[in-house]
Amino acid sequence: MTLEETLEKIEPINKEAYLASKKHWDDIAKPLHSLGKLEDSIMQIAAINGNVKVNLDKKGLIIMCADNGVVEEGVTQTDNSVTAIVAENFLDCATSVAVMCKELNVDLFPMDVGMVKDTRVDHSQKKVYGTKNFTKEAAMTRQVCISAIETGINKVLELSQKGYKIIATGEMGIGNTTTSSAVATVLLGVEASKVTGKGSGLTTEGLNKKIKAIEKGIELNKPDKNDPIDVISKVGGLDIAGLCGVFLGCAALKIPCIIDGFISSVAALCAVLLKKEANDYILASHVSKEPAGRMMLDKLEKDPIITANMCLGEGTGAVALYPLLDLSLAVYNSMSTFSDIEIEAYKPL
Repeated sequence: MTLEETLEKIEPINKEAYLASKKHWDDIAKPLHSLGKLEDSIMQIAAINGNVKVNLDKKGLIIMCADNGVVEEGVTQTDNSVTAIVAENFLDCATSVAVMCKELNVDLFPMDVGMVKDTRVDHSQKKVYGTKNFTKEAAMTRQVCISAIETGINKVLELSQKGYKIIATGEMGIGNTTTSSAVATVLLGVEASKVTGKGSGLTTEGLNKKIKAIEKGIELNKPDKNDPIDVISKVGGLDIAGLCGVFLGCAALKIPCIIDGFISSVAALCAVLLKKEANDYILASHVSKEPAGRMMLDKLEKDPIITANMCLGEGTGAVALYPLLDLSLAVYNSMSTFSDIEIEAYKPL
């Protein structure tokens, strides 16, 4: 699907299914809304599916891998060779999220949309060998950005045809907290220092260098805050673009999609700015330790279930939501109702 076709397919979620799901929860023999956000998540998924019966038996994680030219500015502890190493480790079950996925029976799909090096990771959709240094020029062309968005869309289409019921988002790319902070600075209309953290262990000096690089890139490229594609193409990354496409593809195909952390939330905001109805198809897993983690979720009006001070990335927070959804769904599908046990139902006071 093209980006234009995808945007046209995105519709509001089914409110009748939402209300039917809420009624089912209220009929279950327990105090009303006593599972809190877990109940809310199942109701949202029912509304996305358009069916009070919810099935999450086939779960996936899409990880967008890409390199960022701004690494040249010394904004990271490591160079871009680490991106390729970690990307291959996804395939060998040698990363945190790969181990989590194996334990939870979640299928993992790493995609190379712009790494500097070719690896065993699927690179059939690689757009460029790393973006440009945005302190000197735009990170990528607008067309490359759109192409990466469409790669995300069409990966979701592929998985939907294979029966996947829910998709989590993850990323890998040295320098992508810098690109994400740059995009967040523009879209939120705040100072770079407010949304920029130390990433993978920068010193205070390194953090200041990172902030200055972001400020320089924004001043040079002048991204249009009303055009998320312009913002991504000028100061963002291909992983952000790819994940933006994943969120849009899920919305178009009526599949719930889980935000991971800060980088994933930046991609989600870009998707929502392209089509506001996409927001109803997005679930928040956790609030990132990164400074802008809460700010991004507030902008999206999302209330995450998990608060664990996580900032690992890869999709770890998003995958951590899966067992909680499974537990809540077990109650939803299997617990007795008030009528089953012949006692009077609770009523709101």
